[in-house]
Amino acid sequence: MTEPISGFSKLTKEEKIDWVTSHYTQNKEQSINILQTYWNQNSNIQRLHDEFIENTLTNLYLPLGIAPNFLINGNLYAIPMAIEESSVIAAASKSAKFWLKRGGFKTEVLGTEKVGQVHFLFKGSFEKLSSFFTYLKPKLFSESASLTISMEKRGGGISDIVLKNKTAALKNYYQLHATFQTKNAMGANFINSCLEQFAATLKKEAVSYHGFSEKEKNVEIIMSILSNYVPNCTVRAQVSCPVEELNLSSDLSPQHTAEKIIQAIKIAQIEPYRAVTHNKGIMNGIDAVVLATGNDFRAVEAGVHAYACRNGQYSSLTHAEIDNGIFKFWIELPLALGTVGGLTNLHPLVQLNLEILQNPSAEELMQIIAVAGLAQNFAAVSSLITTGIQKGHMKMHLLNILNQLGASDIEKGKLVTHFKTNTITHHEVELQLNALRN
Repeated sequence: MTEPISGFSKLTKEEKIDWVTSHYTQNKEQSINILQTYWNQNSNIQRLHDEFIENTLTNLYLPLGIAPNFLINGNLYAIPMAIEESSVIAAASKSAKFWLKRGGFKTEVLGTEKVGQVHFLFKGSFEKLSSFFTYLKPKLFSESASLTISMEKRGGGISDIVLKNKTAALKNYYQLHATFQTKNAMGANFINSCLEQFAATLKKEAVSYHGFSEKEKNVEIIMSILSNYVPNCTVRAQVSCPVEELNLSSDLSPQHTAEKIIQAIKIAQIEPYRAVTHNKGIMNGIDAVVLATGNDFRAVEAGVHAYACRNGQYSSLTHAEIDNGIFKFWIELPLALGTVGGLTNLHPLVQLNLEILQNPSAEELMQIIAVAGLAQNFAAVSSLITTGIQKGHMKMHLLNILNQLGASDIEKGKLVTHFKTNTITHHEVELQLNALRN
């Protein structure tokens, strides 16, 4: 059994690799070779990667691709996407091309408000606490002024601070619920710094507040932290066309196609089992662009899925209808993003991807990413109600299977041709490869 190690973080990268491969891999030399193969040959770039996180051994690369032909509010975009799943970029590109000839995507930012909270316990009457908060609120703003001055110069800052009584859910529990505008920054560090100052001011002022008893002066701060649920930092993206232009399949009339898409969306609105997979497909497109632009896909995922169940049941993020002969398809979702700060200023590929996107503001990036999610969903639902999802997906997955089986370039070429007209399964690909070799 391997013994615990002390001081691992203080070892050099080479020493860390030596220890890990000695204790946890079967073939030490082979493992070291794999790790070093993925080091960036540019030592400055590799040093940058090493310093992004702790205990770095190597880099785990994701393919970075481009989905072209996205017409968004009259501007043409090629959207960078970082993702390992086959068929995602192909599907997004297919959607973009379809809607390019039908007016493209229209988008609108509905709000940019972000949220943070100071969670605390107070053993006293809410009336007294409410009076104290009226006295406290100006001090919360004034004592955090040094933190907000730079953000305010850019047009952001603290929007408001309110006191929330949560004692019906948890005894003695209250919040300072603050809202922020952070402009082109995602703003996590800014928000958390402000919240921690609020907490310090709250605790200090409570001790000297004459309206409190000695027991009431002992306000206990539990934590101060931003929220990744941002229901007022939202964006809408939509497409529309006359129903007769919805000619996606030779087996379905445009009218029937529109009706089946609408029914598929309605099923995702009422059936959580379907809604989760439906929204996962949307996030294929969204996460890929979030990653490519150096944003936090975990925060985006958490906020989006919370938003999907804001009405009490997990439901579809997209909607569809026919209105006076016009097919309309749209999405609304929260996206807290940044185009300055963090990796956006450090990672050369992130900087290049933002340049490819014409150096968008945070609001413009919200709109681009919402479009990527809508396009992905349109492609997925269109496939589901016509040919089925596997035909296109397995065609893109074929090369992955062939690579797993160690096929040569010549074998790949022959089998790609073979499976243009035959059903693709892992077993069938393996059979055909063996037959070809024999």
